Amino acid sequence: MRFSHFWQRMYEQFGESYADSLAQDYVIERLGSRTVRQALDDGISAKEVWAAVCETFGVPAAAR
Repeated sequence: MRFSHFWQRMYEQFGESYADSLAQDYVIERLGSRTVRQALDDGISAKEVWAAVCETFGVPAAAR
């Protein structure tokens, strides 16, 4: 998954403002207690980060 596709999905699912806030502030245990931005900066793939977001926030299967 490319970063642009990842961010498109984030914005579609959460709205642009909330997605940016979530990515900056919300710590996800599955990402090693990192935020989305920290995980991406640390080299975790966008696909893995998206899977963690989906699991954490109960994103419907159709949107995954």
